[in-house]
Amino acid sequence: MSHKAVKLGITALVIAAAFGGLLYASLGESAEYYKHVDEVMVSPQQWEGKKLQLHGYAHQIGRKPDTLDYRFDIENNGKVIRAYYSGIVPDTFKEDAEVVIKGTLKADGTFQVQPDGVIAKCPSKYDAKSARVGAE
Repeated sequence: MSHKAVKLGITALVIAAAFGGLLYASLGESAEYYKHVDEVMVSPQQWEGKKLQLHGYAHQIGRKPDTLDYRFDIENNGKVIRAYYSGIVPDTFKEDAEVVIKGTLKADGTFQVQPDGVIAKCPSKYDAKSARVGAE
């Protein structure tokens, strides 16, 4: 192998290592995981303090009077996490609504929702049965 090929190989290796290090450093801090409640509850300690998008259904929604402080449960497949949020919620955020909340799981097992971190999915207005009946 020639001296020039060795220099080129080392240069490529150094550039690749630098790029990999930069990518790891920048993505490591901003990584956000999308999980269902039952997936997180298999091993909640693994998810403590990490940025999560948590998917489930809202239950037992409560609001402190004269505030925007909410407390609710988010459930999926029988597993439940208590969530706390302060802010304006979407109009579609109600009991049994399918929701995705963004925030972090705390050591006490509760979920702290970040500002503007409640996304309530719109219920489907499409009813397959009535669409078939109308088409016949």
